[in-house]
Amino acid sequence: MENKPTISIDDFKKLEIKIGEIKSAEKIENADKLLKLSVDFGEESPRQIVSGISTFFPDPQTLIGKKCAFATNLEPRTIRGFLSQGMILAVSGESDQNSFFSLLETNSDILPGSTVR
Repeated sequence: MENKPTISIDDFKKLEIKIGEIKSAEKIENADKLLKLSVDFGEESPRQIVSGISTFFPDPQTLIGKKCAFATNLEPRTIRGFLSQGMILAVSGESDQNSFFSLLETNSDILPGSTVR
């Protein structure tokens, strides 16, 4: 397991984590791991998020309607020609028996745009 350097609380406070509702999800052509997500954060229009989670979701349509945690104040980045305006948060790892992966999801009562504190 990789240990990251210790950061100050001021550094942590710079990170903005919000709940977003996935409105659409599609595989990016000629990319093994990439999905293009349209995510509602309660803003004027949805944001596009490009994520390397395709291997965990063979049918990207199963993501539609999920409310997940996203880092929303990352500098926008172009990945394979698509602008990504955030990052979905997930847990992954390995145990003695198998590997695991899970998105950080909330229940359906949480509104898009809610801030994780």
